[in-house]
Amino acid sequence: MNGEILSNVIANQTIHEAYGGVVPELASRVHQQNIIPAVQQAISKAKVNKNDIDAVAFTRGPGLLGSLLVGVSFAKSFALALDKPLIEVNHMQGHVLAHFIGDHKPSFPFLCLTVSGGHTQIVLVKDYFDMEIIGQTTDDAAGEALDKTSKVLGLPYPGGPLIDKYARQGNRGAYKFPEPQIPNYDFSFSGLKTSIMYFIRDNVKTNPDFLQENMADICASVEYRVVTILLNKLKRAAIEYGIKDIALAGGVSANTGLRQGLTELCEQQGWNAFIPKFEYCTDNAAMIAIAGYYKYLKGEFVGQDIAPLARMPF
Repeated sequence: MNGEILSNVIANQTIHEAYGGVVPELASRVHQQNIIPAVQQAISKAKVNKNDIDAVAFTRGPGLLGSLLVGVSFAKSFALALDKPLIEVNHMQGHVLAHFIGDHKPSFPFLCLTVSGGHTQIVLVKDYFDMEIIGQTTDDAAGEALDKTSKVLGLPYPGGPLIDKYARQGNRGAYKFPEPQIPNYDFSFSGLKTSIMYFIRDNVKTNPDFLQENMADICASVEYRVVTILLNKLKRAAIEYGIKDIALAGGVSANTGLRQGLTELCEQQGWNAFIPKFEYCTDNAAMIAIAGYYKYLKGEFVGQDIAPLARMPF
């Protein structure tokens, strides 16, 4: 309603904890179980009737194909039953446009560092749907590097929040990890993951209690290196493009060290930092809704023949 989010319901999938990561088949099954109750709850919390809805926005991709199939199929059925138009949304553009929820909005053009378990991108945002990826990972994502580190450390899934928690108690300069020298604004985290794995392996060989004794310092040092890799590239891009509005998005934008690092960088450079509320960092319906709202204003609708895309062009 006029760009205001009336409700934002998130159904968590704890079933993956037993497997140490997301199992695609289980994700789609639980998605199927949760989608109707979640939509019903969202409509109830918004205090609207389903017939008051003007259009149905949904994530077309990128993502896990099974889960996307569930979401797209439900959206098409829901819209068809209500005789409402359909709006497709790119998942990654949704993360960027989450910054237009509320009053504190960046001005065009701005740079958005979008960081998640599957993506790491620096996006030049010229307008709501005029976005250009000027830098991205050439292999693994930053979120994946943190997730894999947590598994090597023996932390339960999801490990990212636990690394964040331990890092707050540790010394970020305790251990030094390499910074990849990748051209332009691109990233690489595969080499960092390998160096962390060898570092832990070698130290545990000489001291079986190494992890227990140094968990906080290891987490702080790993997090610091991931954050500096991200912010060093972002700083260079902002200077070269002459942009002063800098935004953060994606699941890893919930990380305390990254949020603090971006805030400090912007204060030093005289830039404006835009960091979403925690509820809009990880995957959520609100970011798809706000993207759908701006597409609705432009009249960008799709037909019932629309299909999900596991890999969707930006």
